[in-house]
Amino acid sequence: MDQGLDEHSERQATVSDARLASVFDTAADGIVVINERCQVLAFNKACEKLFGYTAAELIGDNVMKIMPADFAAAHDGFVQHYLDTGEKKIIGIGREVRGRHKDGTEFPVELSVGDASTSEGRQFIGILRDLRSRKSVEERLAQAQAQLVHMTRISAMDEMGAAIAHELNQPLTAILLYLQSVSRKAGASADFDPMMLSVILKAEKEAERAGEIIQRMRQLVEKKEPEREQIEVASFAKACIELVELGTNERRSLFTSSVEPGLPTLPADPVQIRQVLVNLLKNAREAVSDSKTKNVHLAADLKDGFVEFQVSDTGTGVPEDLVPELFKAFTGKKQKGLGLGLAISRSIAQNHGGDLLLGPSVSGRGATFILKLPVGTARRANDAGALCD
Repeated sequence: MDQGLDEHSERQATVSDARLASVFDTAADGIVVINERCQVLAFNKACEKLFGYTAAELIGDNVMKIMPADFAAAHDGFVQHYLDTGEKKIIGIGREVRGRHKDGTEFPVELSVGDASTSEGRQFIGILRDLRSRKSVEERLAQAQAQLVHMTRISAMDEMGAAIAHELNQPLTAILLYLQSVSRKAGASADFDPMMLSVILKAEKEAERAGEIIQRMRQLVEKKEPEREQIEVASFAKACIELVELGTNERRSLFTSSVEPGLPTLPADPVQIRQVLVNLLKNAREAVSDSKTKNVHLAADLKDGFVEFQVSDTGTGVPEDLVPELFKAFTGKKQKGLGLGLAISRSIAQNHGGDLLLGPSVSGRGATFILKLPVGTARRANDAGALCD
């Protein structure tokens, strides 16, 4: 009778061990068992995948092999402190720690620890969950939230910019009218000092220029439906450069330009195309800010039925690892801005029947961006209007 009970108990133990082994090796989370000397007793398949070690490589070794150096150095002391005092610091609590892969890379894991008294002494069971995927999602969510907040600020600034431009336009118009009135009377008077008349005429010209600048700013920030016009390329390119130069403290202009004579007019929305060129010119200006030679060149010529605007700079160029993602939204590395500029600019160009491309590197220049726009009939720029809002 006793022998039968012993055999039954053995069979039950064997079944129990088989079940435990199955659970151990099919668990999605990593499971590692160590003794009170911190030697690895068991290391499941999930742990092998997580850390890059096979169980055979770790069993018998100190568990510190899968820990970062700073934590590994203190781990044995933590275990001994618990054995001596019974004070629990991580057992039964669980927390986020860092693991170390076989190749030396570190990554975040969630660690839960339990302990058990066995006939072979105290043993500790650690359950580890890889947090890299969750951390990546959290990081993308945080970036999206920051981008949303930034877009809200941009929208508010657009409205403020339009309002400020409107308010400034009124006093500038009044100043211009006063100056025109004085210059007319001065011109009709034989006694008026010609030098003073010259000064007044110069002031009148500057007031007109200021009014034109404000008008361009209003066009840039106003939200309205796309409107096709015939754009005269040379004057348009010059106006875009003047807009980008506003507020700079450079003693000499960073910008040079060359426009092929006799270019046909472009059927395009001037507000949207101005947005694209201004964005390219501003990016180029930032690219040369730390360069010994600071130059941004805007060229325009006719190729195969397209007017091509080429914006070249003498910066360091576009890093090769960024090229594949260059025209995708929210992938820019700049601290300022959203990483939307090139993505939206390409959409605007394509909705005009053209394209925006990164050109080949030119000797002595960092990067060249090419904006191609057709001179004939192109598709309507409907979707780009929404992107610019």
